[in-house]
Amino acid sequence: MDDPTFERFAAQRLPALYRYAMVLTQNKHDAEDLVQEALTRTGLRWSAIRRKDDPEGYVRTAMVRIMANRWRRPKREVSVSAPPEPAAEDVGLERLLDDDGIRSRIARLPPRMRAVLVLRYVEDRGDEEIARLLGCSRGTVKSQASRGLARLREAVKTEEIEHG
Repeated sequence: MDDPTFERFAAQRLPALYRYAMVLTQNKHDAEDLVQEALTRTGLRWSAIRRKDDPEGYVRTAMVRIMANRWRRPKREVSVSAPPEPAAEDVGLERLLDDDGIRSRIARLPPRMRAVLVLRYVEDRGDEEIARLLGCSRGTVKSQASRGLARLREAVKTEEIEHG
């Protein structure tokens, strides 16, 4: 992993990858872990990956697969009161997270539903590809997207009624 092209790639794309991880995990610490794990895996295979057309797409796909594997396996981590190091700073992400409406609506969605919506509407991926990435059927992708959008619409309607 001592390749300077990988170091440049990681430094340049870190903020965007971190934002993507935040959307997937809804937690700063989990997002940092996800980016670190995906970049570590990418760095180990960088000589082959850098020749591909879209190395960042490779990292994002790795992030989705890592998350899918986490959802499948039982949680074994124990939360601690404070992280051992400060979290990464991203002004754009902080602005998004300060919007409690968006943050709370997205956070209420189950992880797989969140991932389907991000892959479909942020990453602009097709249902077949999403199904392959998440290890589920195309029908599951469609139903998760439909239910996720319905939940978001309902949350917006409810908040509009409550706030006049």
